[in-house]
Amino acid sequence: MVEDGGRRLGEAELGAGLGRRATLVQFSSAFCQPCRATRRTLADVAAMVDGVAHVEIDAEERLALVRELGIARTPTVLVLDATGRIVRRAAGQPRRADVIAALGQAV
Repeated sequence: MVEDGGRRLGEAELGAGLGRRATLVQFSSAFCQPCRATRRTLADVAAMVDGVAHVEIDAEERLALVRELGIARTPTVLVLDATGRIVRRAAGQPRRADVIAALGQAV
């Protein structure tokens, strides 16, 4: 996962509320096989870390946001802090350990 420019996202952009401590945002597409595994990984991490939410966004339905954020492939995962600031970004299927480490920067 790499650092990001610090842009903030909120409920209006995500279509869901932010986690109390952090939010894992996943951009997916319908036929993306790695997106399914990423969904399980992020849901598991969110369930084990108090105050962390997982939000999945269909990239095809939210093209304007995808373009605005420079999302080039799915899955892409953004880690937001409690205020919605993007602190980390990764393209491709992340490893659980990398997600947990990235959350350490957000909380």
